[in-house]
Amino acid sequence: MRSLVITQNITVDGVIEATDDWFARAGGDPELDAALAAQRDESDGFLLGRSTFESMRDYWGPKTDDTTGVTDHLNRVAKYVVSSTLTDPGWVNSTVLSGRLIDEVTRIKNSSGSDIVCTGSITLCRELIALDLVDEYRLFQFPYVRGHGERLFDGTPSQWLRLLECRAFPSGASLVRYAARR
Repeated sequence: MRSLVITQNITVDGVIEATDDWFARAGGDPELDAALAAQRDESDGFLLGRSTFESMRDYWGPKTDDTTGVTDHLNRVAKYVVSSTLTDPGWVNSTVLSGRLIDEVTRIKNSSGSDIVCTGSITLCRELIALDLVDEYRLFQFPYVRGHGERLFDGTPSQWLRLLECRAFPSGASLVRYAARR
C-alpha cells in the first residue's frame, strides 16, 4: 500500500499560505534544498486540488530552463487532480479524480508505487485529514511568524501524531515529520 504524504512549507505559527512576505525568501539553504529534493524524489504520485494543479501546470509544465529537477520530476510522476469541473488536465501523466474523494484516494493508495505527495491545495489537505487518509506529514517549518493566514489544521479533527524525524537546517528552518496514529 502506498503512503499519502502531506508536504507543506509552513511558518512557526502554522500558516501554509504561500505569501510573498515569507515564502519568497524561503530558499537558499543547500541542506534544506537537498532535503526537499530527497522527499520529492521518494514519490511517484502527486495529488492536488484543481487550483493548485492549474497554477503548477502553467508554471512548471512549459518550463525548459529549470536546473532544480522540479520540472523533470513533475513531468515524470503521475499527477492526480481532484476536480468536479476539469475534464482535460492538459499535462502529461495527469488524471482527473471526479468521484468520491475517499474512494478515489483509497484506490490510488491501494495501487503499486511509492509515496503520493499532496502539497499546497489547502482545502484538499483538510478534506484528506478529515477522512483519515493521510499517513504522514512532512512539514518544512520556517522561522517566521505571519500572524494570520490559512493554516493546515484549521477545522480538522483532533489527533495525536507520532514523531518520525526532526531536523534543523543552517537557515533556521526545520523538517518535522509525523506519522498519523491509527
